[in-house]
Amino acid sequence: MRAFVLYMGGLALLGARALREGVMPPYRVSLFLGEVYTTGVTSLPFTIISALFAGMVVALQSAHEMARFGAKLYVGMAVGIAMVRGVGPVLTGLLVGGKVGAGIAAEVGSMKLTEQIDALRMIGTSYVKILVVPRVLAGIVVFPLLTVVADLVGMVGGLPIALFELNVDARLYWNGIYQIVTLQDVFTGLAKAAIFGLLIGLIGCHQGLTVEGGTAELGRAATMTVVHIGLAILIADFLFQKLVFIL
Repeated sequence: MRAFVLYMGGLALLGARALREGVMPPYRVSLFLGEVYTTGVTSLPFTIISALFAGMVVALQSAHEMARFGAKLYVGMAVGIAMVRGVGPVLTGLLVGGKVGAGIAAEVGSMKLTEQIDALRMIGTSYVKILVVPRVLAGIVVFPLLTVVADLVGMVGGLPIALFELNVDARLYWNGIYQIVTLQDVFTGLAKAAIFGLLIGLIGCHQGLTVEGGTAELGRAATMTVVHIGLAILIADFLFQKLVFIL
């Protein structure tokens, strides 16, 4: 319990400091754009492949269950609402977030072990503004965009299952998605993705900044980053969805 409280306190303090440093000039736009490329563009193929098969799996499972009750015409609705509300943002956060978070922890941790962060302190430069703020902002911006891509690709992935497994017309499939998916569902999924991006950036940076020892500890920190990100995303998904239903 003591270790948990210390970890959460350190994470909260790092987030508060990143917020303060982020709103104060100068603004490191070039660093932010570089992190957007590293986080988003390089993760795009991975996102597309995973979302494509996720949409196919959702459609395949829905198809067999709905066929039992004569409701196969609604497979488009099932795929659309599942991708937008849950599968899209959570899948992107877990798979892409684990990859991105481990990379952040390894990069920041190696900079700490080689005393580059101490060098930034010595010259009077805020390491939080240089290392943490661009990565956190990039996560907040990039993960909603990746979620949009995952949602669309997942819906496209479910189309062949509807066509060849259930013989559902393509227009009927897309009409079902259009009827069931609302703007509230879309914005809910994007808000989830933004929160996931915030958590991924903070956890990755915190793990890197608190690493101690040698290269063996650096590998352990990267591994624990993936674990912490997975737990944080699942817990945040539940709490956010519960809050949405209450409101």
